Amino acid sequence: MDLRPAEVTSILKQEIESYQGETSMQSVGTVLSVGDGVARIYGLDDCMMNELLEFASGVRAVALNLEEDNVGCVLLGDATKVKEGDEVRSTGRIISVPTGPSLLGRVVNALGDPIDGKGPLAVTDDDLLPIEQPAASVVERQPVHEPVQTGIKAIDAMIPVGRGQRELIIGDRQTGKTALLIDTIISQKSTGGGDPSNPDQVLCVYVAVGQKQSTVVDLVRRLEQHNAMSYTIVVSASANDEASMQYLSCYAGTTMAERYRDEGRHVVIMYDDIYKQALAYRQVMLLLRRPPGREAFPGDVFNLHSRLLERSSKLADNAPEINPRYKAGGGSITALPVVETQEGDVSAYIPTNVISITDGQIFLETNLFNSGIRPAVNAGISVSRVGGAAQIPAMKKAAGGLRINLAQYRELAAFAQFGSDLDAATQATLTRGERLVEVLKQGQYAPVPVADQVMIIHVGTSGGIDAVPVKEVVSFEANFLQYMADSHPGVAKNIAATGKLSDEDKQTLEDSAALVRSQMGF
Repeated sequence: MDLRPAEVTSILKQEIESYQGETSMQSVGTVLSVGDGVARIYGLDDCMMNELLEFASGVRAVALNLEEDNVGCVLLGDATKVKEGDEVRSTGRIISVPTGPSLLGRVVNALGDPIDGKGPLAVTDDDLLPIEQPAASVVERQPVHEPVQTGIKAIDAMIPVGRGQRELIIGDRQTGKTALLIDTIISQKSTGGGDPSNPDQVLCVYVAVGQKQSTVVDLVRRLEQHNAMSYTIVVSASANDEASMQYLSCYAGTTMAERYRDEGRHVVIMYDDIYKQALAYRQVMLLLRRPPGREAFPGDVFNLHSRLLERSSKLADNAPEINPRYKAGGGSITALPVVETQEGDVSAYIPTNVISITDGQIFLETNLFNSGIRPAVNAGISVSRVGGAAQIPAMKKAAGGLRINLAQYRELAAFAQFGSDLDAATQATLTRGERLVEVLKQGQYAPVPVADQVMIIHVGTSGGIDAVPVKEVVSFEANFLQYMADSHPGVAKNIAATGKLSDEDKQTLEDSAALVRSQMGF
């Protein structure tokens, strides 16, 4: 047979040009070692930081250490299914989570997979977004000026939270931190009637890090009882989940919130709590042999929280013109991170880090909680760096003297216990302070509408309850608000509609308080 090389070459060229099959290149590596939820892989030379990797057994992992001769990754599944010598493939994409309307009302894990038994999520590839995204730049933001009503009198009056703010909630265990978050979620029902399709409805994302599964179940049940689950996403990385899942859960929750913020919606995200996230991060980094620093935390633990919390902000109205990533301007993410302290030590490493990142803190004190003052907010240590900008004018006017009255009361109460004779002015300060402390108490899972808060706080600071016995203040408040709702409903409507408290409404409040006092016999 006469072979002609030129002919063979031309035929091969034609075959190659006419080949329509799909070709793809994929990095493949080999597991060098595995243990304690961490694996080292050889051969993935073009692997990216935070890239999602897939093992032959189906277990996924995230690449965190990119070294010269190997890649260190944390496993996101059952480590017993991975063994030395297994094949590992790179996916070419940064770890991503599903976002969008299908997550509302659902409980998902740190990867966005549903764990509530209600079936799969209806998401497309376009709904998958990377868990690490750059924070909005200075020009893409606007100052905080709209309030987030928590429904808690002590906070809305003295430590206001605004849309786009980051307000730390800090305190020892069992001081009511999670209860405060649940009240805030329930209170958001007033913004849009609990309808997630209403553009005015504030949406909520609750990230549970390192908590018992039973605690998360109780929280979801409580939200369902108050019809608050329809506008809430719960991201759960419970105590028996891998440390890697606990570390990633906060970033996953933030990405879910950013999807709505970029569409012009308002979201409140709660991290409960980020001290446990830091512990999980420390565990992962020590296993990956990163050098430890103070308290054995890695050197970038400050960056861990700053790059998380900086993503919470209020977008400028013209943000889409500056960055096409944003579909609409004016959206916001308000962050309420929680840090648990040991014996009230707010000067420990992680608490001071987070205090320096956030725009204020709400300090919950064990002694106040145990003495029956609940919510146990210490108004002296707590601060909001946004201040009156995040309050409606009516609240700013009504609560103007509240903090001063309470500070004077606490200062004088220390001397009064010695039983010395007190002058009339000191006695009056103590009398009013005792009653204002009672006014700021409220029951759990019972957020108070802002108009009702303004009315009772104005009456308290103007002396309308000075004659009411301390033990009767709570019943007086209930009777007074009921009387206002029945006889003068226009006052609350005016406050809610205009955000202002007119002189005429002030007089109505004071006259009504006097009438209710006389009816109660005081």
